[in-house]
Amino acid sequence: MAGEEGLQARVFFLVAATFSTIYLTQPVLPVLGEEFGVGAAKASLTVSAVIFGIALATLPFGLLVDRYPARPIILCGGTVAALCGFLCAATRNFPLLVAARFLQGVFVPSLTTCLVVYLVRRLPPQRLNVAMGSYVSATVAGGLGGRLLAGFIHPPLHWRYAFVTASVLLLLATLDAARWLPREEEPTETGEEKAGFASLLARPDLLRIYSVGAAAFAAFSSIFNYLPFHLSGPSFRLPTHLITMLYLPYLVGVAIGPFAGRLGNRFGNGAMMALGSLVFGVSALAMLLPSVPAVGAALVGACAGYFVVHTAAVGALNRKLTASRGRGNSLYVFFYYLGGTAGITASGHAYHGAGWRGVVALVGGMLLVPLAAGILVARGDRAAGAISPPPS
Repeated sequence: MAGEEGLQARVFFLVAATFSTIYLTQPVLPVLGEEFGVGAAKASLTVSAVIFGIALATLPFGLLVDRYPARPIILCGGTVAALCGFLCAATRNFPLLVAARFLQGVFVPSLTTCLVVYLVRRLPPQRLNVAMGSYVSATVAGGLGGRLLAGFIHPPLHWRYAFVTASVLLLLATLDAARWLPREEEPTETGEEKAGFASLLARPDLLRIYSVGAAAFAAFSSIFNYLPFHLSGPSFRLPTHLITMLYLPYLVGVAIGPFAGRLGNRFGNGAMMALGSLVFGVSALAMLLPSVPAVGAALVGACAGYFVVHTAAVGALNRKLTASRGRGNSLYVFFYYLGGTAGITASGHAYHGAGWRGVVALVGGMLLVPLAAGILVARGDRAAGAISPPPS
């Protein structure tokens, strides 16, 4: 048990350090816009370029982790991602900053996808939902930590120091993982395990889960990417450090990840997807209120709803995969981050044309996808008798 707990702690550290780099620029997008002389949509490229890089690279890394041990892939990818972060801190050229962020994103799947597959290989099925919830909690801690680094811990005008801090943490976490993660045997694929991406995409049950990840992250990315512009605008005129404080509702995800996994065991992952979508949607509507406390409370609800959906989707996926786990999980990550990129891009146009109301309306439309998919998955769970009490 102690060995498993030690493994979980180190995985948590690595995942949190990885995710701290992804959203590092989000709270300081207005500052970047002023410093480099670019608009909101172009400044947002420092986030969407990372997400696009992740989307492009996740399938190749899924193939790699199905064929080779995860440990050396993690070491290589984490080192390159950290070096890209140092480059971001040093450059004075906006296109180079975006290019370095894109390259950082390309190597993120060497950590995220490979770590998920690593956990799936080591843990028994009855612990998988809770384990995936813990993984999601680490993504939450990292996402919040990166935002706090750039917008609060370091002054916003010193966002370059945030890149240095995050890169040092990622490099330390990568070296720690390379040293302490137990060695694993090289995966040996059977004929079933060699099922390709096309075979996985031909399964309607998996496509539903992939659509959930894409739409939910598109909605979530849209809210958090354009919220700083809304709160710094004429209606609120909040300074960057106060805007950054409104990312604290992310802490809800740290606690709700494992809890949502247990609820998925009890009520079914499909039901949790639908419930989370409803909570997220109602909370998004509440963000239209012209009140900072109301927006803060709505963010708590949005985070809770989103992380319930995400945890349930990851848990459902890995319960359905009996082979080709690297490919299956990489497809989820591919759709997930492709959805995030599309959501940020579409919401940029919505914000430009209709302001914050346009973003909220678009988010409501996106959330219809996980709501409908969750209902379908729940029906399938009941028909198959997949809902069972949590293991003792």
